[in-house]
Amino acid sequence: MAAIAQTADRTAVSASDWRRPGVRWGLGSAHVVLLVLLVVVGLGPLLLLAKFAVTPTQDILRTPMAVFPHGIAWSNLDQAWNDVQISHYFLNTVWVAAGSWASQLLVATTGGYVLSVLRPAYGKVVEALVLATMFIPTVVLLVPLYLTVLHPPLLRTSLINSFWAVWLPAGASAFNVLLVRRFFDSLPREVFEAARVDGAGPYRLFWSVVLPMSRPILGVVSVFAVIASWKDFLWPLLVLRDPSIQPLSVRLPSIAGTTDQGVFLAALAIATLIPIVMFLLFQRLFLSGVGLGGAVKG
Repeated sequence: MAAIAQTADRTAVSASDWRRPGVRWGLGSAHVVLLVLLVVVGLGPLLLLAKFAVTPTQDILRTPMAVFPHGIAWSNLDQAWNDVQISHYFLNTVWVAAGSWASQLLVATTGGYVLSVLRPAYGKVVEALVLATMFIPTVVLLVPLYLTVLHPPLLRTSLINSFWAVWLPAGASAFNVLLVRRFFDSLPREVFEAARVDGAGPYRLFWSVVLPMSRPILGVVSVFAVIASWKDFLWPLLVLRDPSIQPLSVRLPSIAGTTDQGVFLAALAIATLIPIVMFLLFQRLFLSGVGLGGAVKG
Protein backbone atom coordinates (compact mmCIF):
# COMPACT_ATOMS: atom_id res chain seq x y z
CA MET A 1 0.00 0.00 0.00
CA ALA A 2 2.88 2.33 0.79
CA ALA A 3 4.36 1.69 -2.66
CA ILE A 4 0.98 2.45 -4.31
CA ALA A 5 0.62 5.68 -2.35
CA GLN A 6 4.17 6.69 -3.27
CA THR A 7 3.47 6.00 -6.98
CA ALA A 8 0.24 8.00 -6.88
CA ASP A 9 2.15 10.94 -5.35
CA ARG A 10 4.69 11.07 -8.18
CA THR A 11 3.42 14.16 -9.99
CA ALA A 12 4.91 17.50 -10.95
CA VAL A 13 3.43 18.97 -7.77
CA SER A 14 2.86 16.73 -4.78
CA ALA A 15 -0.28 16.78 -2.65
CA SER A 16 1.58 18.43 0.20
CA ASP A 17 2.75 21.24 -2.08
CA TRP A 18 -0.80 21.78 -3.31
CA ARG A 19 -1.83 22.52 0.28
CA ARG A 20 0.48 25.54 0.32
CA PRO A 21 -1.53 28.70 -0.61
CA GLY A 22 1.28 30.18 -2.71
CA VAL A 23 1.68 27.10 -4.88
CA ARG A 24 -2.06 26.54 -5.21
CA TRP A 25 -2.85 30.11 -6.26
CA GLY A 26 0.19 30.38 -8.52
CA LEU A 27 -0.47 27.20 -10.46
CA GLY A 28 -4.21 27.89 -10.54
CA SER A 29 -3.59 31.30 -12.08
CA ALA A 30 -1.19 29.76 -14.61
CA HIS A 31 -3.86 27.21 -15.58
CA VAL A 32 -6.44 29.97 -16.11
CA VAL A 33 -4.05 32.05 -18.23
CA LEU A 34 -3.10 29.01 -20.32
CA LEU A 35 -6.76 28.11 -20.83
CA VAL A 36 -7.59 31.65 -21.96
CA LEU A 37 -4.68 31.65 -24.41
CA LEU A 38 -5.76 28.30 -25.87
CA VAL A 39 -9.33 29.55 -26.29
CA VAL A 40 -8.16 32.76 -27.97
CA VAL A 41 -5.79 30.96 -30.33
CA GLY A 42 -8.23 28.16 -31.13
CA LEU A 43 -11.56 29.98 -31.29
CA GLY A 44 -10.33 33.49 -32.10
CA PRO A 45 -10.09 33.05 -35.91
CA LEU A 46 -13.44 31.25 -36.07
CA LEU A 47 -15.21 33.91 -34.01
CA LEU A 48 -13.61 36.66 -36.10
CA LEU A 49 -14.76 34.97 -39.30
CA ALA A 50 -18.28 34.62 -37.88
CA LYS A 51 -18.25 38.36 -37.04
CA PHE A 52 -17.01 39.35 -40.50
CA ALA A 53 -19.71 37.20 -42.10
CA VAL A 54 -22.41 39.56 -40.78
CA THR A 55 -20.43 42.81 -40.92
CA PRO A 56 -20.83 45.41 -43.71
CA THR A 57 -17.89 45.54 -46.12
CA GLN A 58 -17.06 49.16 -45.27
CA ASP A 59 -16.74 48.31 -41.58
CA ILE A 60 -14.52 45.31 -42.39
CA LEU A 61 -12.14 47.51 -44.39
CA ARG A 62 -12.15 50.58 -42.11
CA THR A 63 -12.59 49.28 -38.56
CA PRO A 64 -12.23 45.49 -38.68
CA MET A 65 -11.94 45.06 -34.90
CA ALA A 66 -14.89 47.29 -33.99
CA VAL A 67 -18.03 45.55 -32.75
CA PHE A 68 -20.63 46.31 -35.44
CA PRO A 69 -20.31 50.12 -35.53
CA HIS A 70 -23.00 50.37 -38.24
CA GLY A 71 -25.15 47.38 -37.36
CA ILE A 72 -25.28 43.77 -38.48
CA ALA A 73 -25.52 42.90 -42.18
CA TRP A 74 -27.54 39.69 -42.17
CA SER A 75 -27.98 40.18 -45.89
CA ASN A 76 -24.39 38.93 -46.41
CA LEU A 77 -25.47 35.40 -45.59
CA ASP A 78 -28.52 35.60 -47.84
CA GLN A 79 -26.50 36.95 -50.78
CA ALA A 80 -23.75 34.36 -50.27
CA TRP A 81 -26.28 31.51 -50.15
CA ASN A 82 -28.50 32.60 -53.04
CA ASP A 83 -26.88 35.26 -55.27
CA VAL A 84 -23.38 33.75 -55.26
CA GLN A 85 -24.96 30.27 -55.39
CA ILE A 86 -23.03 28.99 -52.41
CA SER A 87 -25.98 26.69 -51.77
CA HIS A 88 -25.30 24.92 -55.08
CA TYR A 89 -21.56 24.57 -54.46
CA PHE A 90 -22.29 23.55 -50.88
CA LEU A 91 -24.40 20.67 -52.19
CA ASN A 92 -21.61 19.71 -54.59
CA THR A 93 -19.20 19.60 -51.67
CA VAL A 94 -21.57 17.40 -49.68
CA TRP A 95 -21.79 14.96 -52.60
CA VAL A 96 -18.01 14.89 -53.03
CA ALA A 97 -17.43 14.37 -49.29
CA ALA A 98 -20.14 11.70 -48.99
CA GLY A 99 -18.81 9.67 -51.91
CA SER A 100 -15.21 9.99 -50.73
CA TRP A 101 -16.24 8.94 -47.23
CA ALA A 102 -18.05 5.85 -48.52
CA SER A 103 -15.13 4.91 -50.77
CA GLN A 104 -12.53 5.28 -48.02
CA LEU A 105 -14.63 3.45 -45.46
CA LEU A 106 -15.26 0.54 -47.82
CA VAL A 107 -11.60 0.10 -48.79
CA ALA A 108 -10.25 0.68 -45.26
CA THR A 109 -12.59 -1.77 -43.52
CA THR A 110 -12.35 -4.55 -46.10
CA GLY A 111 -8.59 -4.14 -46.49
CA GLY A 112 -8.02 -4.08 -42.76
CA TYR A 113 -10.30 -7.08 -42.32
CA VAL A 114 -8.38 -9.15 -44.86
CA LEU A 115 -4.97 -8.26 -43.42
CA SER A 116 -5.91 -8.59 -39.75
CA VAL A 117 -8.67 -11.21 -39.47
CA LEU A 118 -8.49 -13.43 -42.55
CA ARG A 119 -4.68 -13.23 -42.75
CA PRO A 120 -4.00 -14.87 -46.13
CA ALA A 121 -0.57 -16.32 -46.94
CA TYR A 122 0.33 -13.31 -49.05
CA GLY A 123 -0.91 -10.84 -46.42
CA LYS A 124 2.55 -9.67 -45.34
CA VAL A 125 3.50 -8.88 -48.94
CA VAL A 126 0.30 -6.90 -49.51
CA GLU A 127 0.78 -5.02 -46.25
CA ALA A 128 4.36 -4.14 -47.22
CA LEU A 129 3.18 -2.87 -50.62
CA VAL A 130 0.43 -0.79 -49.02
CA LEU A 131 2.92 0.65 -46.54
CA ALA A 132 5.36 1.46 -49.37
CA THR A 133 2.79 3.69 -51.08
CA MET A 134 2.88 6.04 -48.10
CA PHE A 135 6.49 6.97 -48.95
CA ILE A 136 5.55 8.19 -52.44
CA PRO A 137 4.86 11.96 -52.57
CA THR A 138 1.31 12.74 -53.63
CA VAL A 139 2.43 15.20 -56.29
CA VAL A 140 4.36 12.43 -58.05
CA LEU A 141 1.13 10.46 -58.53
CA LEU A 142 -0.87 13.33 -60.04
CA VAL A 143 0.09 12.74 -63.68
CA PRO A 144 -0.39 8.92 -63.78
CA LEU A 145 -3.58 9.21 -61.72
CA TYR A 146 -4.94 11.91 -64.03
CA LEU A 147 -4.15 9.79 -67.11
CA THR A 148 -5.90 6.83 -65.49
CA VAL A 149 -9.02 8.91 -64.81
CA LEU A 150 -8.85 10.40 -68.30
CA HIS A 151 -8.68 6.96 -69.96
CA PRO A 152 -9.83 4.44 -67.33
CA PRO A 153 -9.13 0.77 -68.02
CA LEU A 154 -12.06 -1.32 -69.27
CA LEU A 155 -14.17 1.81 -69.72
CA ARG A 156 -14.72 3.63 -72.98
CA THR A 157 -15.61 6.95 -71.43
CA SER A 158 -13.57 9.44 -69.45
CA LEU A 159 -14.32 10.13 -65.80
CA ILE A 160 -13.37 13.81 -66.13
CA ASN A 161 -16.21 16.10 -64.94
CA SER A 162 -17.66 13.21 -62.97
CA PHE A 163 -17.80 12.79 -59.21
CA TRP A 164 -16.40 9.29 -59.70
CA ALA A 165 -13.09 10.93 -60.64
CA VAL A 166 -12.87 12.14 -57.03
CA TRP A 167 -14.59 9.26 -55.25
CA LEU A 168 -12.55 6.36 -56.65
CA PRO A 169 -9.03 7.77 -56.02
CA ALA A 170 -10.09 8.82 -52.52
CA GLY A 171 -10.49 5.18 -51.54
CA ALA A 172 -6.81 4.45 -52.14
CA SER A 173 -5.72 5.57 -48.67
CA ALA A 174 -2.95 3.40 -47.29
CA PHE A 175 -3.06 5.27 -43.98
CA ASN A 176 -6.71 4.35 -43.37
CA VAL A 177 -6.13 0.70 -44.29
CA LEU A 178 -3.21 0.36 -41.88
CA LEU A 179 -5.04 2.30 -39.19
CA VAL A 180 -8.07 0.00 -39.37
CA ARG A 181 -5.88 -3.10 -39.54
CA ARG A 182 -4.09 -2.05 -36.36
CA PHE A 183 -7.42 -1.60 -34.60
CA PHE A 184 -8.71 -4.97 -35.81
CA ASP A 185 -5.54 -6.55 -34.38
CA SER A 186 -6.60 -5.37 -30.93
CA LEU A 187 -10.03 -7.03 -31.09
CA PRO A 188 -10.44 -10.25 -29.04
CA ARG A 189 -9.76 -13.31 -31.19
CA GLU A 190 -11.97 -15.44 -28.99
CA VAL A 191 -15.02 -13.69 -30.41
CA PHE A 192 -13.95 -14.55 -33.96
CA GLU A 193 -13.37 -18.18 -33.08
CA ALA A 194 -16.74 -18.40 -31.35
CA ALA A 195 -18.46 -16.92 -34.40
CA ARG A 196 -16.73 -19.42 -36.69
CA VAL A 197 -17.80 -22.31 -34.42
CA ASP A 198 -21.39 -21.05 -34.67
CA GLY A 199 -21.14 -21.26 -38.46
CA ALA A 200 -20.37 -17.67 -39.43
CA GLY A 201 -18.54 -17.35 -42.74
CA PRO A 202 -16.11 -14.57 -43.70
CA TYR A 203 -18.85 -12.18 -44.86
CA ARG A 204 -21.09 -12.80 -41.85
CA LEU A 205 -18.11 -12.45 -39.52
CA PHE A 206 -17.20 -9.13 -41.11
CA TRP A 207 -20.72 -7.67 -41.12
CA SER A 208 -22.17 -9.00 -37.87
CA VAL A 209 -19.14 -9.27 -35.58
CA VAL A 210 -16.21 -7.12 -36.67
CA LEU A 211 -18.02 -3.96 -37.79
CA PRO A 212 -20.27 -3.64 -34.68
CA MET A 213 -17.14 -3.85 -32.51
CA SER A 214 -15.33 -1.22 -34.58
CA ARG A 215 -17.39 1.90 -33.95
CA PRO A 216 -14.44 3.94 -32.58
CA ILE A 217 -12.19 3.40 -35.58
CA LEU A 218 -15.07 3.89 -38.01
CA GLY A 219 -15.69 7.27 -36.43
CA VAL A 220 -12.03 8.23 -36.68
CA VAL A 221 -11.81 7.22 -40.35
CA SER A 222 -15.06 9.06 -41.06
CA VAL A 223 -13.76 12.28 -39.56
CA PHE A 224 -10.48 12.03 -41.45
CA ALA A 225 -12.24 11.22 -44.73
CA VAL A 226 -14.83 13.99 -44.60
CA ILE A 227 -12.46 16.72 -43.48
CA ALA A 228 -9.79 15.73 -46.03
CA SER A 229 -12.38 15.72 -48.81
CA TRP A 230 -13.95 18.97 -47.65
CA LYS A 231 -10.69 20.90 -47.86
CA ASP A 232 -9.15 19.16 -50.90
CA PHE A 233 -8.40 21.67 -53.66
CA LEU A 234 -5.88 20.46 -56.22
CA TRP A 235 -7.43 17.16 -57.36
CA PRO A 236 -11.04 18.47 -57.71
CA LEU A 237 -9.61 21.44 -59.61
CA LEU A 238 -7.96 19.09 -62.12
CA VAL A 239 -10.78 16.61 -62.72
CA LEU A 240 -13.90 18.75 -62.16
CA ARG A 241 -13.51 21.38 -64.85
CA ASP A 242 -17.20 22.23 -65.09
CA PRO A 243 -17.93 25.06 -62.60
CA SER A 244 -21.45 23.71 -62.02
CA ILE A 245 -20.12 20.57 -60.28
CA GLN A 246 -17.12 22.08 -58.47
CA PRO A 247 -17.03 22.04 -54.64
CA LEU A 248 -16.58 25.04 -52.38
CA SER A 249 -12.82 24.53 -52.05
CA VAL A 250 -12.46 25.15 -55.80
CA ARG A 251 -15.13 27.77 -56.36
CA LEU A 252 -14.37 30.08 -53.43
CA PRO A 253 -10.92 31.14 -54.73
CA SER A 254 -12.46 31.64 -58.18
CA ILE A 255 -15.12 34.08 -56.98
CA ALA A 256 -12.95 35.95 -54.48
CA GLY A 257 -11.98 38.72 -56.92
CA THR A 258 -15.51 39.40 -58.18
CA THR A 259 -17.49 39.17 -54.94
CA ASP A 260 -18.17 41.75 -52.26
CA GLN A 261 -15.81 41.30 -49.32
CA GLY A 262 -18.52 40.86 -46.73
CA VAL A 263 -20.43 38.39 -48.91
CA PHE A 264 -17.26 36.45 -49.62
CA LEU A 265 -16.44 36.15 -45.92
CA ALA A 266 -20.00 34.97 -45.31
CA ALA A 267 -19.41 32.28 -47.92
CA LEU A 268 -16.20 31.26 -46.12
CA ALA A 269 -18.10 31.02 -42.84
CA ILE A 270 -20.67 28.72 -44.46
CA ALA A 271 -17.87 26.57 -45.90
CA THR A 272 -16.39 25.99 -42.43
CA LEU A 273 -19.72 24.89 -40.98
CA ILE A 274 -19.62 21.18 -41.82
CA PRO A 275 -16.08 20.47 -40.47
CA ILE A 276 -17.03 22.12 -37.18
CA VAL A 277 -20.28 20.17 -36.95
CA MET A 278 -18.45 16.94 -37.80
CA PHE A 279 -15.99 17.50 -34.98
CA LEU A 280 -18.73 18.32 -32.47
CA LEU A 281 -20.66 15.20 -33.43
CA PHE A 282 -17.72 12.79 -33.45
CA GLN A 283 -15.47 14.25 -30.75
CA ARG A 284 -16.46 11.69 -28.11
CA LEU A 285 -16.13 8.83 -30.58
CA PHE A 286 -12.86 10.27 -31.84
CA LEU A 287 -11.25 10.85 -28.46
CA SER A 288 -12.49 7.83 -26.55
CA GLY A 289 -13.04 4.23 -27.56
CA VAL A 290 -15.97 2.04 -26.78
CA GLY A 291 -15.21 -0.52 -24.09
CA LEU A 292 -14.93 -4.05 -25.41
CA GLY A 293 -14.14 -5.73 -22.14
CA GLY A 294 -17.57 -7.36 -21.97
CA ALA A 295 -17.26 -8.92 -25.40
CA VAL A 296 -15.45 -11.97 -24.04
CA LYS A 297 -17.04 -13.87 -21.21
CA GLY A 298 -15.18 -16.36 -19.11
